Amino acid sequence: MAATRINDLAAIIDILDSQGRLARVKTEVDSRHELAGIARALEGGSRAVLFEKVKGHRWPVFAGLYWNRALLAGLLGRDAAALPHYVAACMARWLSAPADPVTAKSGPVLDVTEKDVDLGNIPVPVHALKDGGPYFDAAVVIAKDPETGLRNASIQRFQVAGRDTLRVKIDTGHPLEAYLEKAKRLDRNLWITLNCGVGPGLHFAASAPAEAALIERDALGLAGEFEGAPLELVPGTESDVEMAAHAMWALECEIVPGELAPEGPFAEAAGTYAPVAQHPVVHVRRVHRRERPIFQTMLAGMEMWNAAGLLGEAHLLALLQRQVPGVTDVHFTHGGAGCYHAVVQIAARRAGWSKQAILAAFAAFPPLKMVTVVDDDVDIRKAEDVEWAMATRLDPASGIVRIDNAFGDGLNPSFPGGLGPKVGFDATQTFPKRAEYERVAFKAVALDQYEISGPAPTLAAKPARAAPPPPIKPTASADWDENRWLKRELEAMKREGNGKAAPAAKPVPAQAAAEAVPDAAAAARKSKDWDEDRWLKRELEAMKREPAVKASMPAAKPPASKTHPVAPGAAAPPPLRAAERQPDDDEGSFFRGGAA
Repeated sequence: MAATRINDLAAIIDILDSQGRLARVKTEVDSRHELAGIARALEGGSRAVLFEKVKGHRWPVFAGLYWNRALLAGLLGRDAAALPHYVAACMARWLSAPADPVTAKSGPVLDVTEKDVDLGNIPVPVHALKDGGPYFDAAVVIAKDPETGLRNASIQRFQVAGRDTLRVKIDTGHPLEAYLEKAKRLDRNLWITLNCGVGPGLHFAASAPAEAALIERDALGLAGEFEGAPLELVPGTESDVEMAAHAMWALECEIVPGELAPEGPFAEAAGTYAPVAQHPVVHVRRVHRRERPIFQTMLAGMEMWNAAGLLGEAHLLALLQRQVPGVTDVHFTHGGAGCYHAVVQIAARRAGWSKQAILAAFAAFPPLKMVTVVDDDVDIRKAEDVEWAMATRLDPASGIVRIDNAFGDGLNPSFPGGLGPKVGFDATQTFPKRAEYERVAFKAVALDQYEISGPAPTLAAKPARAAPPPPIKPTASADWDENRWLKRELEAMKREGNGKAAPAAKPVPAQAAAEAVPDAAAAARKSKDWDEDRWLKRELEAMKREPAVKASMPAAKPPASKTHPVAPGAAAPPPLRAAERQPDDDEGSFFRGGAA
């Protein structure tokens, strides 16, 4: 194995900087919420981020190494899409010819040993708004089986609870949980080291699925396959548990079995808050660090999804290719939180193998809740392509596999107590394939071979939103009412027309004049797009024309009304003047919900 430089986070940051793939935040930021807010705004981009000034702390904070696979692929000299195949090959080499870590007398992590333990000196950020406090969420735990001495590496979340106290949530079924139970049975405390700021090799070794990292193997050996040389460790000063030689910080910790305290809430990879619960208390006995350390943190989001999903993909791909003929690729989607939804690509060789792939995937990777199987003409890393396959090839009657009360990830809220439903979707063509399922294809071309002129396309600018009209200024009355104002305006227009000469107007035919002043209810019934403002405008204009129109209108009998019945042979009563009208005759009653 040729040694690489990815075992040292400081060297990794230098490489990213030289490649133009590092964003430096030079403004001072608060480690409580502000730092994570900036990181979330940059999440998934082509650059990792280094916060150079953290309020109240001496040391910078780094994030984003895993939120874009292209960053990691650039460090490894690989194509991002080929990373799962590369990781699967590394795991296969480790399983066939494991290389154990080496222990040196000293290493960079022992540059400084703090005289007193004070976790407040470490710039541990608070991420989400409802998180219970600062968390170590990217540090690697190294522990030893109390009975056999076999080492194990894992990543758990550690909440800072005091100057020298942490609280840890241990994943259900993890070897660390078994180690703690064995220590309790042996009436011993469990010692661990917490290694913060490590290279991808050690991180991957700690993230490997339990089904891939065999419990009888030293999982730290897997780190050497990624780093190109055996992982370097240094001995602990408080116990026999080693520390990562090139870590930025290493905390030697002691867990007393049975000692519990409230931990949480915390923004987990599922995109929801893990609730407060009783979890083990961790006592920090010694703190070691580099001379100029950099704290590494990970957001609950793309970074966690990629870091966990990459190992899950590699493990599932290797297993499915051994068990299901025709499987060509696997992708853990971001929408599935990096470990709950797998899309499997298969080149079908016979009927039924797509469903076999669904069952095998659930058995190989228990955290999965959903598995979608598609043909090899579908790009499994494009959500719209996978959706197309589901929309055009999935038969709901026969292509959906449902499993109830299956074991899953307890961090997924739909698996309370670790049990919940799982579903698989067979979105492949029927076998043998039929012509109507064939996808449209076009000739592949290389655009750099063509002379294409014209400016680069830009998104059309959104039209400026028109300013809202100024509000109507109320009168001095404290009980301003727009409806009453409309009523007064209409009555004033009528009075003005009776007292002043009407402006000259063109002759209006009798029929048109009769229709010039429609009542509110009739207008509402006739208009398909009733608009109160237009109705008011027409009403005001009609009132202005009314004196001139009345002279040319023929006399007509007023219609009978409920309030003024007309007896047979009796003369019709004269129309009411405005002052004599009843409330139901008020033009403003339409706006107040009165009878039209």
